[in-house]
Amino acid sequence: MFPTVWDTKTQQFHAGQDWKHLANFKEDFSVTTNALGTPKGALAAAHEALNHCHHYPPADQEPARTSLARFLWPATPSSSVPEGHARLLIGNGASELIDLITRTAPPGCRWRSGPWDAQYKEYERAAVNIGCELLPPDSTTPADLLCLVNPCNPTGDYMSLDRVQAWISAHAADNATVMVDESMQPWLGRDFRADSLTSAAAFAADLYARRGIRLYVIHSWTKLWSCTGLRLGSVVCPTAEACQQLKRYQVPWSVNGMALAFLDHVARDTAYLEETWRVTAEWRASLVDRLEQLNQRMGGAEWQVWGRAFLSWVWLDVGSEALADAMVDAARAAGTPIRSGRPGYERPTFIRVAVRAPDQVDVLIQAWSGLSAHAQLSS
Repeated sequence: MFPTVWDTKTQQFHAGQDWKHLANFKEDFSVTTNALGTPKGALAAAHEALNHCHHYPPADQEPARTSLARFLWPATPSSSVPEGHARLLIGNGASELIDLITRTAPPGCRWRSGPWDAQYKEYERAAVNIGCELLPPDSTTPADLLCLVNPCNPTGDYMSLDRVQAWISAHAADNATVMVDESMQPWLGRDFRADSLTSAAAFAADLYARRGIRLYVIHSWTKLWSCTGLRLGSVVCPTAEACQQLKRYQVPWSVNGMALAFLDHVARDTAYLEETWRVTAEWRASLVDRLEQLNQRMGGAEWQVWGRAFLSWVWLDVGSEALADAMVDAARAAGTPIRSGRPGYERPTFIRVAVRAPDQVDVLIQAWSGLSAHAQLSS
């Protein structure tokens, strides 16, 4: 059913691999990237940077690092060093940073995810690699390594800033390392920063001063700016010293020149963000309507749609393993692959469908138009 590009003994399954193996590929619904596609100006900047590939990229990650800091903390006067700049580090995707931070935790530490039913698996993979004890999501035991994805991919659950702060305070052990992944949080809208932990420097400082808890706020920028092949992530560290420690462990020049040029440009592209906030909720609502209409035509059990209205995907429980598998297969056959909930997440009745333009959704829905027999069998 799935491509064999993953070494399942050593690697964690992710979506986004099917497209290259499909002769009739039309659109990738398996990844939660921005439906608008890659910003053209930033892509042009990356192309231009390719002309300088015979030079090393800047070891200080500038000017991209400063541009990203001003994106995260725009209230800071442009003439001064942006707030948080000394605590900000760019990585080769969020995955590199997740791995770096996890390696600072002691072997045998107690790890747990957020309270969600399923969560992005890279945090668990990194914890297993250093020998952590894995606590269940509903554990009441304080964790030494606490990892919350908010909004949660794939479930679409979301905690407001005050709830996140209360949850961290209640579930982190003293001297714990806490990672909060806010990769999908900027989709919240124009005021996303006010509900982000990046705006809670005083909270992070207090956690560290009173309880020795180190709070890291992680972003993967490859979804918002649709550049998964470039690998761009960042982390806001609890202190400048903690950022220096990660930099010591980070492989030199891990972020290439094309990615840094892309980031420097896109962090200033406000028009792209405005359009993202305008169309994503509209297209997601349309996608949900189309799925509900399809479910009614199939005549099976009512499907359960998960996720907040502002997000770039739908997490869908179709109530049947056979139907979910059939939908995955039919989508791939039509050149519109989706994400199965079976590998990695171990939710075999679920599928994840990315938000895309309505005309692209037409192709996917058409691929599923003949699956009513599967729904009847599953009822």
